[in-house]
Amino acid sequence: MLLVMNSLNVSLDIAAQYTLAFTNLGTKDLVSLIHPAIAVILVFPIIGIVSNFAWQTRQRRLQIKDSKKSKIPPVVGREHVKLGRWLTASVVGVNLMGLAYSIVYNNFIINLKRDSLDSVQATLITLIFIATIASFIMLFRAKPKLWRGIFATLSGMGLIILGSQEGVSRFSDEWYWSHYYYGMGVSILMIFSLTIVEDIYKDRSNRWRNAHIILNCFALLLFIGQGITGVRDLLEISPIGK
Repeated sequence: MLLVMNSLNVSLDIAAQYTLAFTNLGTKDLVSLIHPAIAVILVFPIIGIVSNFAWQTRQRRLQIKDSKKSKIPPVVGREHVKLGRWLTASVVGVNLMGLAYSIVYNNFIINLKRDSLDSVQATLITLIFIATIASFIMLFRAKPKLWRGIFATLSGMGLIILGSQEGVSRFSDEWYWSHYYYGMGVSILMIFSLTIVEDIYKDRSNRWRNAHIILNCFALLLFIGQGITGVRDLLEISPIGK
């Protein structure tokens, strides 16, 4: 009985600490947690699953090529493509969330308080956000190679233009260790991978497939870098509070 009571007291203490931690956070603090929370809860688990399916798909293809009977089910290839599309959507979506937070809180709101907000520029930036999201959605629906290239280019250009706005922390002096550049790099690579999916299955020379493998191995390294730099950046950000 005493052991149960002690465990209950410990649980209540932990719950009280978590409640106190969140009650001390301001609106900006809570909004700033959306980007890393979704990355941890959604993006990184999908990365692991997609990587596992990619490895199995590769092993199955090599086994069949060597005239061996593979025990790996053929469904892994289809699941790899399906979850790869989800990964692309989540990576670009989280990137846009991070950019939106930086631009709104570190640009729009600050300049609004200083009475120096350029309404025309703010409207244009908002329209670029909408155009980027629309182009990205259309990329998922486009089938002809020309339209896939157009929507991929518009999506990538939109991300780069938004990332160049005032308020976005780029740390350009340390670009090789910047969470922004890592995130922008993997977003562009994910968009490219989505664009060439149709070409991979049509290309008998396997050039697109080999390009896909090489670029996504590099993307995996960038994802690891994002995990490290993201934690580092969170440690450097002090909560504002209410």
